[in-house]
Amino acid sequence: MTLHETARNARNRREDGLNSVLERNIEILTQRRRQQTMSLSRQDRIALAVTSFFGSMAFLYLHVVLFGAWIAINLWPRAPHFDPTLVHLATAASVEAIFLTTFVLITQNRMSEAAEKRAELDVHIGLLTEHELTRLLALNSAIAQHLGVSSEIDHELEELKSDVAPDAVMEKLESTDF
Repeated sequence: MTLHETARNARNRREDGLNSVLERNIEILTQRRRQQTMSLSRQDRIALAVTSFFGSMAFLYLHVVLFGAWIAINLWPRAPHFDPTLVHLATAASVEAIFLTTFVLITQNRMSEAAEKRAELDVHIGLLTEHELTRLLALNSAIAQHLGVSSEIDHELEELKSDVAPDAVMEKLESTDF
């Protein structure tokens, strides 16, 4: 690495260990996530808020207090019993579980869609990277050939210089038993 490249790399690396390109990518992804959240329908935003609360320690503490008080009042000998057999508590908990499950499923569906989009983006980036590396390999091979440099892997280069066919890879993976 030249002195100029070392200095440029030092300028691009920040105190927190992130370089400017990584910092830019994080900012773009963060902005994209904000836009996606803002573009959610009112129903989806409500479901997200409810699920966020259901998944919090505040929700757990609230239930410990409410259920604990309900049980204590109904089992305490001197307190007025409004649910002595705790049937109403069980019914309320069951109805709450139905709604909680529904909200969780709504949120999981949304998260699954987002994960699918990210996986598809990963595939596209992987294919683009593979194509670029194939082109770089072909260029390096041409330069080595022009300079008269040979290597023990020359026999593999021709195969490596051709692009991968994603549909052929998928077909092979699908036909292979694991």
